[in-house]
Amino acid sequence: MPEGRGSIAIRDVTVRFSGRAGSITAVDRFSVDIGSGQLVAILGPSGCGKSTLLNAIAGFIIPQPGEVRVDGVTIRGPGADRGVVFQQPALFPWKNVYENIALGPRMAGLDRAAVDERTKHFMELVGLAQFARYYPEQLSGGMQQRVGIARALANNPSVLLMDEPFGALDAQTRELMQESLLKIWEENRTTLLFVTHDIEEAVFLADRVVLMSARPGRLIADIPVDLRRPRSAEILVSGEFVRLKKTCRDLIRTESIKAFEEQNRVEAGNP
Repeated sequence: MPEGRGSIAIRDVTVRFSGRAGSITAVDRFSVDIGSGQLVAILGPSGCGKSTLLNAIAGFIIPQPGEVRVDGVTIRGPGADRGVVFQQPALFPWKNVYENIALGPRMAGLDRAAVDERTKHFMELVGLAQFARYYPEQLSGGMQQRVGIARALANNPSVLLMDEPFGALDAQTRELMQESLLKIWEENRTTLLFVTHDIEEAVFLADRVVLMSARPGRLIADIPVDLRRPRSAEILVSGEFVRLKKTCRDLIRTESIKAFEEQNRVEAGNP
């Protein structure tokens, strides 16, 4: 990835949704800068607007007011410069691994040789070269997510956005996928925003952990993670890891209590 590509500026982003019960503010005046090539985890209590913020960066939601800029350009809708990986891989079931990954490069107008070269490169990067002719239903959940990551990266995005991509996996597969993602990121160095509700996952993966308040989601902390790279599971028992995890847990607990108390007030008819 070219130097300097993939910088993100989030400025006073507010997102409101209207419904029968009135207007709900999901994200409120959120601002943060993310540098090129950084891996940043967005962490917060359930319902705090993490996914909503990610959707604003993806261009699926246009904030009012506020703006998101990628490489200085204001986001006004979805674009190929931002790849998205969701909790469910959403692969085309009628296409095999190779065809799912090759779709983006083909649509971008690359010739057959270039499509083949790029597709094979990303299949190898995620460790699925030997499964090129397999269809999604023949793959495990973790393998499907690796296809989803490869498909997103094959479009050569400036930014990769991941919305709790390992949330549906069992604990052992999730741990392996975290280590796999770090290896992929360390080779590719695409700017990566990773939404999660898992504190340990956030600290293990990220250069920074950005914490959001209970709804409406506001920035409450931006915590640098100065743990050595490359990282492996052994780091989970280090003193610095435990300290960072406790710092995040204490902040999240405070916000989760606020969210719980607010929900109780609403259910009691005392908003």
